[in-house]
Amino acid sequence: MQYRTEQEIKTEEKTMKKLDARGLSCPEPVIMISQAMKSGEKEYEITVDNRVSRENVTRYAEHQGYAVTVAEADGEYTLTIRK
Repeated sequence: MQYRTEQEIKTEEKTMKKLDARGLSCPEPVIMISQAMKSGEKEYEITVDNRVSRENVTRYAEHQGYAVTVAEADGEYTLTIRK
């Protein structure tokens, strides 16, 4: 299954994986973050555009031992997920 393009951006000394899950409904955003976490990065950012995806991705990430912060703007949620 093919998902939207992943971009990597440099942050100070580490890489953050950026995922765009706008327009996708669950479980697709959860699958995207799950697959991204296999890379072993310590930080991820995923953008979703609905409350259910925000809640499900947050729940999944926390269950995997990550801390999640959420920023909302214009009906979109940007979740920053850190180990």
